[in-house]
Amino acid sequence: MSTTVSERTAGIEIDLLVAGGDVVTMNDRREVLVGGGVAIARDRIVGVGRTSELRRAYPRADVLDATGCVVTPGLVNAHQHLTGDPLVRSCIPDLLAPGQSIFEWSVPLHGVHTGDDDELAATVTAVDSLRNGVTTIVEAGTVAHPDRVAKALETTGARGTVGTWGWDIEEGPFTARPDVVLERQRDVLRAYPPGGRVEGWVTLVGHSLASDELLAGAAELARGAGVGMTMHMSPTSSDPEVYLARTGRRPLVHLAHLGVLGPHLVLAHAVWLDDAEIDALLASRTAIAYCPWAYLRLGQGVTRVGRHAEIVERGGRVALGCDASNAADHHDILETAALAAGLARDTRVDPMRFGAHQAFELATIAGAAAIGMDDRIGSLEVGKQADLVVHDGRAIEWTPRGDVGLQLVWGAKGRAVRDVVVAGNVVVRDRRCVTVDERAIADEVAKARVWLLERAGISVPHPWPHVSAE
Repeated sequence: MSTTVSERTAGIEIDLLVAGGDVVTMNDRREVLVGGGVAIARDRIVGVGRTSELRRAYPRADVLDATGCVVTPGLVNAHQHLTGDPLVRSCIPDLLAPGQSIFEWSVPLHGVHTGDDDELAATVTAVDSLRNGVTTIVEAGTVAHPDRVAKALETTGARGTVGTWGWDIEEGPFTARPDVVLERQRDVLRAYPPGGRVEGWVTLVGHSLASDELLAGAAELARGAGVGMTMHMSPTSSDPEVYLARTGRRPLVHLAHLGVLGPHLVLAHAVWLDDAEIDALLASRTAIAYCPWAYLRLGQGVTRVGRHAEIVERGGRVALGCDASNAADHHDILETAALAAGLARDTRVDPMRFGAHQAFELATIAGAAAIGMDDRIGSLEVGKQADLVVHDGRAIEWTPRGDVGLQLVWGAKGRAVRDVVVAGNVVVRDRRCVTVDERAIADEVAKARVWLLERAGISVPHPWPHVSAE
């Protein structure tokens, strides 16, 4: 094992040395540096290797002791709704007909969301994500107040993208003409330029809820600005049915015809694809944010028609996502990785297919590549952003210690995260987010939940009778 130290920073003062852990680098060789360390100056990694050598190189560094622990890159969540549902977690029933969770719950909730609600919802989601080791969050494009969501990400210390509502349907929250929608998108891009810890993306709701004019204009805007674009497509058979009826083409074939597909685009879901659509996806280098828990909870058919593992095996760009509280109710990407691997193996009845190590790649370096950020995040290498996670190797979930990849995905998951660093800043220490007051946030959310449901005119059903026992 050799120690890599940046020539530009050798000999200078560094801000933090994460020392003594088993460092899962996710570099090209996928090296695990047993008893290794990571040196951080400002927001960058400047050294990776032997703890003893890094201690000698940087004797006055503050030390985060990771002895006995596992250190990984920060995890990537490529599709997460930050507003709307988070303030009513586990209130949306799971026995609903298709579309009910969206149009009878999520849309009314979004329709009455205030700026305060947007910021609070994004804050609680970011805190929960960070505590599960997720350092980068791609927002899903249902945000009415992008400045408030960006503020939440900045305050908590999370890295992420932010967008604003993008659709031009006849009726719905924040609908508008294509030119108005695109100008809103431009405003976000100007406010949060590429390369920042919080950056603007072009975000559409997607599905069949956008005109061809808006779809093409959004893709042109993203390419011209050099930013990512994301939207929903084909989690169920509904989008293919609507597109075939309207255009005579399946969704991805039609998007290819419009010139919308490309490496700038991250499509959430893409479950119901046929051969021609997968060919168009691969040829265009369009990425997918795969959210398997959502499809299982909502009964959308992923076990029958999902082909995400095949897309990965054919060289496609795939990341993982946790989606929304109407579909997942958690923000644990390692648990999502385990499910992605399990589905890949079980649907083919092939225990030799798609193991934990490949699934962990989707949560780190491959996921970063899918969202166009692998030059900055996804691995622990000199020059990259200092986003990392310390998993408590002394916790019962890691006892006894086995193969690190197996234990990360099949065993410990996010519940064993101890410390989290984003852009060189410690944002979780000893399992608590240190950038905000977690108890105060919890109290605010409890109050906001009541008022939000009341304004939306929604009552939470309880299949088990709730009887006062005071």
